Amino acid sequence: MAKLRVGFVSPERELWSGEADMVIAKTVEGEIGIMPNHAPVLGVLVEGGVVRIKRADDGDIVAAVHGGFISIANNDVSILAEAAELGTEVDVAAAKDALQRAQASIEADQEDADARLEAKRAAARLRAAGEEV
Repeated sequence: MAKLRVGFVSPERELWSGEADMVIAKTVEGEIGIMPNHAPVLGVLVEGGVVRIKRADDGDIVAAVHGGFISIANNDVSILAEAAELGTEVDVAAAKDALQRAQASIEADQEDADARLEAKRAAARLRAAGEEV
């Protein structure tokens, strides 16, 4: 069976590269699932989204993604994130604290765009770590 060749990078580092069976990502146009032989696509990743790289033999790679692009062509998937964090690297307690602080700021000021952004990012980090949000 064909595999996808995946490269997942942010400006700071390469997060992961290798072969996968499927990639799931949330774009501004909705969630997209990519399997081998997918039609070429270029998508914009949402702020505070989660990318899941499914591998039958080695378990999933899950990451919180904060903007960027995903490109698919000829079984090559490139994920170019503005910022990203692997779920295994998330400090869950810090992410929960950040989410609570952001929610408190939003309750105090419904127009607080920075707090809304921080809440999205903290929620994505928690989802990537396997926590319920």
